[in-house]
Amino acid sequence: MQAEEEDEVSVEEYVARSSFTGNDNDQLSFSSGDVLLVHAKTSSEWWWAELRGVKGYVPASYLLQGAQEGEEEEEEEDPWQHKEYFGSYGTLRLHLEMLSDKSRTETYRQVILSNSASLRNKVVMDLGCGTGIISLFCAQLAEPSEVYAVEASSMAEYTRQLVKQNGCEELVTVLQGRAEEIELPERVDVLVSEWMGNCLLFEFMVESVLRARDRWLKEGGVMWPSSAALSLVPCQADSYYAETMAFWEQPYGLDFTPLQPLAQQEFFTKPKFSHVIEPEDCLTAPCDVLQLDMYTLQVKDLEEIKGHFHFCVEKSGVFHGFSAWFKVQFESLQRGGAPVELNTGPNSEPTHWKQTLFMLDRPVSVHAEDAISGSISLRRNPVWRRHMTVTLHWSVNCSQVGTKSFPMWR
Repeated sequence: MQAEEEDEVSVEEYVARSSFTGNDNDQLSFSSGDVLLVHAKTSSEWWWAELRGVKGYVPASYLLQGAQEGEEEEEEEDPWQHKEYFGSYGTLRLHLEMLSDKSRTETYRQVILSNSASLRNKVVMDLGCGTGIISLFCAQLAEPSEVYAVEASSMAEYTRQLVKQNGCEELVTVLQGRAEEIELPERVDVLVSEWMGNCLLFEFMVESVLRARDRWLKEGGVMWPSSAALSLVPCQADSYYAETMAFWEQPYGLDFTPLQPLAQQEFFTKPKFSHVIEPEDCLTAPCDVLQLDMYTLQVKDLEEIKGHFHFCVEKSGVFHGFSAWFKVQFESLQRGGAPVELNTGPNSEPTHWKQTLFMLDRPVSVHAEDAISGSISLRRNPVWRRHMTVTLHWSVNCSQVGTKSFPMWR
């Protein structure tokens, strides 16, 4: 797709904050420090730019507009977007969504309840506690000696009120601050957190959990969740394809197909969050492509995590893309006890995460016993640290080969 009728007067000069490699002919590759001319800001994610006479789409988050000569440089931007991120958790909208997610919240409640005897006299840290629901479960369902409820957003002020309102102020201490900055009077026996994001890692709260683990978890202490996995499945997405792509074929009896390349760029270049895939839309059984051990995972490991897959198609259909979701397990504190699992997949109780859909540029017809093989990588954005890019490589029967990258950002 070409950006047409560019307004040369509005061309702006930007500097690349980090390198980027384009994945198709429409995307422009560049290196850190390159000066690019931005001709059109076609969306909040992708801009039409020029480098050394070559034009293409570039990810907006990789560019920084340099100060003009004689102007003072703007205040350094926050690569963690703390103000935006923690600001969103200072309002009730997200907390209402999370607390209304019964599958999520009841799982954490069940973890506390099933381990209540073993939590007696233990010290617990609830990291990113929000309204303090997990801390309150600990205080009311178990007998810990202390619960440190840590929350960086302004919600912490209300969390203190909720702790007092529910008669738990003797056990629960609310600390406002980031995990990297807070100080505790002691190490903890259990570190519990609900850190998962879309496609498991998005927003990278997991880094704060790992840093808190390294600073405050006792040797032999317990991490909840204890492990995590990202699941993937090739799938059909007939409804979404029809409403975003096929729609332009003949609306109201008119040929709008020239808009299809624009639709593909707008709807298929980034993942679709909060997608609901029906079990019958799965072309194969899913598989776990990434597995994380929360005791051994290191912050440096988060820069790029890779996995591989091999699927055997179970029924004929249309391969529109891949759906991803995650599951986490909470190990039992009791010897021989069964772990508790939270699964956000289509065969489990619905959660507010739902699933994440990655659409191919063009659908592929597949048949029973066809093989879909390939790899997936989750690469952290080198500039904006809560963002990442998911890259999928795949082949159908080792012949129809494809590669596509999907930037994920707030």
